[in-house]
Amino acid sequence: MTIEHSPCHTDSPLDTIFGSSVRRTAASYERELEKYRCTEIQLRKALAREEALLRQKDDLIRQQEVLSKEADHRLLNSLQMIVSLLSLQSRASANTEAAAQLTVAANRVAAIARVHRRLHDLDGVKAVAFKQYLEDLCRDFSTMLSSQERTEQVIVVEAIEVNLPTVTGIPLGFIVNELITNATKYGEGWITVRLEPNPRQGYALSVSNDGPTLPEGFDPAACKGLGMRIIRSFVERIGGELQIGRGDNNQGARFTVLFS
Repeated sequence: MTIEHSPCHTDSPLDTIFGSSVRRTAASYERELEKYRCTEIQLRKALAREEALLRQKDDLIRQQEVLSKEADHRLLNSLQMIVSLLSLQSRASANTEAAAQLTVAANRVAAIARVHRRLHDLDGVKAVAFKQYLEDLCRDFSTMLSSQERTEQVIVVEAIEVNLPTVTGIPLGFIVNELITNATKYGEGWITVRLEPNPRQGYALSVSNDGPTLPEGFDPAACKGLGMRIIRSFVERIGGELQIGRGDNNQGARFTVLFS
């Protein structure tokens, strides 16, 4: 008996690579490789376009930063000019009440300029070393008091070292600014800014001053002054609690913000 053997068909390596058990010609491989080359070229072009767009975006961001810094610089110069003009007008006014109001306005604008400068020092910062922030802010106030020859008022900072998120630290900066402004206006003697742990809320930030105590039953919610409205607004923003009482040795007034 004669046994006939059938020719055996084997896949080429390229057939196996491309997942095919059917014989392919060299031309078909060449066409497929050409498709891959075209796809690669298109991807490289798309990548180049994306890189060009990213460079344009970076250039625009840098331009915006330059313009923002220039705008801030001009704003601070304008605020300083307004302060100078108000102060000059106050000294030149023969009306005592008008002079006092002009001085108040000048101090308010100066306070805005100080806070604005401090806020931009925190651009892009996620957390702020709050003790240092308080010391810098109070140093600005002390300089202002010295320029007004009010050396009887001294600002003291007693604070623990703590890093606070800027979303909390910035509103607290505004609150302290307003509380010190009120203390310099209505209080006497020393002004104490204190930051300490609080077992109930986390932290307690207070501003106290010597001088007259607050009237019995004083309600900050009923106060129509702009400063107190600003304070209440920022206390609500950080989910804090405002407490009002007497200062050290049961003298003067103390405003305390509890926050976590």
